[in-house]
Amino acid sequence: MRILLVADHEETSLWDYYRASKTEGVDLILSCGDLDPEYLEFLVTMINKPLIYVRGNHDDKYETNEPLGCDCIEDTIYNFHGLRILGLGGSYKYGNRNNMYTEAAMEKRIRKLKWKLKLMNGFDVLLTHAPAYGYGDLDDLPHRGFECFNDLINEYHPAYMFHGHVHKEYGTFQRERIHSSGTKIINGYGSYMVDIKEDEYPAFGKTGSALYDWLIQKRLIRR
Repeated sequence: MRILLVADHEETSLWDYYRASKTEGVDLILSCGDLDPEYLEFLVTMINKPLIYVRGNHDDKYETNEPLGCDCIEDTIYNFHGLRILGLGGSYKYGNRNNMYTEAAMEKRIRKLKWKLKLMNGFDVLLTHAPAYGYGDLDDLPHRGFECFNDLINEYHPAYMFHGHVHKEYGTFQRERIHSSGTKIINGYGSYMVDIKEDEYPAFGKTGSALYDWLIQKRLIRR
């Protein structure tokens, strides 16, 4: 499965100088936040593949101008042909704006997902805006990572974590890291192609959760 990962910076090569050859083979577009909604609408239209996203700390405008044709997966788990993607957008709280969270508030969001995590027997990709604490974050409060993301990764061992928020221009940019649990962490700043192998996620309807797999196979739930 080929993923086009985007975050934080609208790529001129994709928006102003788009050619189909640049996104050949893409199956799914994932946005880690802080992108113009019109940019996301352009990508989902031109590539003609599903685009799912979480919000960044600068995405308050989505409240009144959400990207049309795209799916927000905040606080849920999205199943794309077997690939289970958990969405938790926003950054560490450093002001009084939407899409900013204290550590305790982010922990609360995760606790509310426990029933769905149990039903779906975990997840394969953690899609966030902010990084995990100690894995690509910075020392300043606005770019601090969440410690509870580490707890989540250590408990469920997803194959991947995709995030944004820390820009290449900040000087300490590293595209890929490996978490102590083995999870591959990728900063999606700008755009980046990720090829996920079939053995890195379960086949559709084969999660190992008897109830969830039965519901999926009987088409009683969409994903």
